[in-house]
Amino acid sequence: MTKFNRMEEAGAGIPPVTEPARQYYFMERAAEIIRRKSEEAGRPLTFCVQTFGCQMNARDSEKLRGILERVGFIKSEDESADFVLYNTCTVRENANLKVYGRLGALRAKKRENPNKIIALCGCMTQEEEVVNTIRKSYPFVDLVFGTHNVYQLAELLVRSLEEDGMVVDVPDATKGSIVEELPTDRKYSFKSGVNIMYGCDNFCSYCIVPYVRGRERSRRPEEILDEIRRLTKDGVREVMLLGQNVNSYGKGLDEDIDFARLLARVAEVPGVDRVRFMTSHPKDLSDDLIHVMASYPNICRHLHLPLQSGSTRLLKIMNRRYTKESYLALTDRIREAMPDISLTTDIIVGFPGETEEDFEDTLDVVRRVQYDSAFTFIYSKRSGTPAAEMENQVPDEVVHRRFPHLLRLVQEIGRERTARFTGQVKDVLVESLNEQNRDLVTGRIMENAVVHFPGSASLIGKIVPVRLDACRGFYYLGTPEF
Repeated sequence: MTKFNRMEEAGAGIPPVTEPARQYYFMERAAEIIRRKSEEAGRPLTFCVQTFGCQMNARDSEKLRGILERVGFIKSEDESADFVLYNTCTVRENANLKVYGRLGALRAKKRENPNKIIALCGCMTQEEEVVNTIRKSYPFVDLVFGTHNVYQLAELLVRSLEEDGMVVDVPDATKGSIVEELPTDRKYSFKSGVNIMYGCDNFCSYCIVPYVRGRERSRRPEEILDEIRRLTKDGVREVMLLGQNVNSYGKGLDEDIDFARLLARVAEVPGVDRVRFMTSHPKDLSDDLIHVMASYPNICRHLHLPLQSGSTRLLKIMNRRYTKESYLALTDRIREAMPDISLTTDIIVGFPGETEEDFEDTLDVVRRVQYDSAFTFIYSKRSGTPAAEMENQVPDEVVHRRFPHLLRLVQEIGRERTARFTGQVKDVLVESLNEQNRDLVTGRIMENAVVHFPGSASLIGKIVPVRLDACRGFYYLGTPEF
């Protein structure tokens, strides 16, 4: 359906049933309400979207901002805005506590501006216990919705503006719909995330994501490719394919396709200079995928491959469905095909029952794989997951003794790995002016390392050859080779 036809259908008196036409109808209704309220206030109304969590949340926030701009709000970074929306994460209990704290601070702002709209969405709101807490302890919140109806923001906003009391609309995690083709406000004009699938079927014993994001649902390949073609026409040079586990892509679709074949088709789209993806699960990263990555020069030589633990015993308890040996064999195959690839990972320290031997297994994998960097986490109980109920929780003093040891090793190896390109000329996609020195610009090479070099804002969004003169730990200083 074309944009014109969507708007034509949206002009009818009865809301359309089909999506996304239904949402364009409600955007028009919301725009009229916001126009009136702006006239009453004597100024444009503002909005602020705060994002917590992963790249998929960041992509959802681009859609949320796009919808709010479409209905007439002006973007702001200040939580004194007329509309404040928290797009939440719930991977760890601390993430929830952070949001509760921020909501508490908004209570006073609501008193100062009774017309202020406060909304909450994302993974945190998919938990019934959270919604009950919001109802009881934060009754000044106006709108609560989930991860599966982000696309309905305009419709829910109209309800909130027209109804008294808190509006709560959180679909069951098993009943989510995939609706794209909505307005977006991208953080970068030259690169963009593209959701290829939603949900997760892995049920790692420490993770809440499958319970709040629902089961895996893949988008049809032509829809993904059409979106990427539109993005390239709009100036996007780099796309990142997003999913909780991209390697599971294609299951449940009528078309016989998997992630390796999708990745190849994306790499062949004219105008796509760089392709990244996140995140891969080691259990089903195929040799076909390795071959595709090695075959296309515009697929970035960077792979995030979460380890979590180097202990086969713990990996089984975690329900990760691979072993230390199979993980090492996989990374060997990856490095054989792409010797200069950057490998990054996630590691948990202190999972229930972790022994000194288990921890040494993790250190052994780190030494053998030679990661460019790693996100290291201290295990924390996540209510609602099997691991939270396990016996043999590791004492805090043991965890805090082990964690710095791992961190030092990861950083030492990471510095050595990053420095391997010193003296080489690499193409850098310029992302921004340097925050500390405005005479420098900052960008990334295909292997994901950060580079700072002399330049102006005119270079942002361009790919520039740069000589990597000096490595400063986890970034380079360079000289452009114009």
